Amino acid sequence: MIDILEECKGAGKIGISGHIRPDGDCTGSVSALYQYLKKALPDVQVEVLLEKPAAVFADLPGYEKMTGSFDRQAVFDVFFILDSVKERTGFAERFARKAKKTINIDHHISNPGTGCDVNYIVPTVGSTAELVYELIGKENLDEQIAKSIYIGMIHDTGVFQYSNTSPKTLRIAAELLEYGFDFPKIIDETFYEKTYVQNQILGRALLESILFMDGKCIASMIDKKLMNFYKADSRDLEGIVSQLRIVKGVECAIFMYETGTLEYKVSLRSCGAVDVSKVAAYFGGGGHVRAAGCNMSGTYHDVLNNLSREIAKQMPGFAS
Repeated sequence: MIDILEECKGAGKIGISGHIRPDGDCTGSVSALYQYLKKALPDVQVEVLLEKPAAVFADLPGYEKMTGSFDRQAVFDVFFILDSVKERTGFAERFARKAKKTINIDHHISNPGTGCDVNYIVPTVGSTAELVYELIGKENLDEQIAKSIYIGMIHDTGVFQYSNTSPKTLRIAAELLEYGFDFPKIIDETFYEKTYVQNQILGRALLESILFMDGKCIASMIDKKLMNFYKADSRDLEGIVSQLRIVKGVECAIFMYETGTLEYKVSLRSCGAVDVSKVAAYFGGGGHVRAAGCNMSGTYHDVLNNLSREIAKQMPGFAS
């Protein structure tokens, strides 16, 4: 375990970032660390450099600071990268590369732990938010920090449904709830609640999905034409792959959306029979055993065929 304040000793300017298209774990972790450092180091400039998260996280402290105004030529004394590798931090990568010290805090099994000065990577933990909780320490929490950590934890554990939920995870969650925030409202508004447009797109994705490998795999795709029709962006596609995964009999779900001509962002989910982190890593991506992603090029059918080949290697009876 690392000592955050010791690592920041003498710093005058600290940056915090996470991965592109930040999810609940990334956003909650960044918010929690931002609040802690602002409170613990009041004389230090702390900046968040993160692609704007979905509006459902707008109530998190520090949200308004994300991608806020700061010196574009800034050199940070310490730069934290949460829930990601340096290469997936988008516009923040150039600041991370110039920083005097980089610190990586992550729980992805696909993170090799290279390229940063200090690494705290624990793949056995269910969320980066849980790691941030450990590093901050219970004695330094307040209601807002606790809420941020809780949001991160529920999003990467599927509200404590996924196999990465440990007894320790639940004990930490119980401690966080003691701060009295409205956790049912948080779960509904950030995890389950969808806009009308999001539900329309979800319906299209389900309607046009296909089953293959004797019904053990399911796939669906949304192209740019459809996204433009609904005036939607990538944040409106959250949760589609998880809905595909719970189709009865399915062991592996694939959802992709078009990001450019013959270019796709691919999300993979598994019920346990397939380690999708290995599939994603083969194509330059990464993630967890049951949840991973990558970017791929080609036609939809080419991408699906290539993914199917790698998935089949882990499914008896389908590997060639």
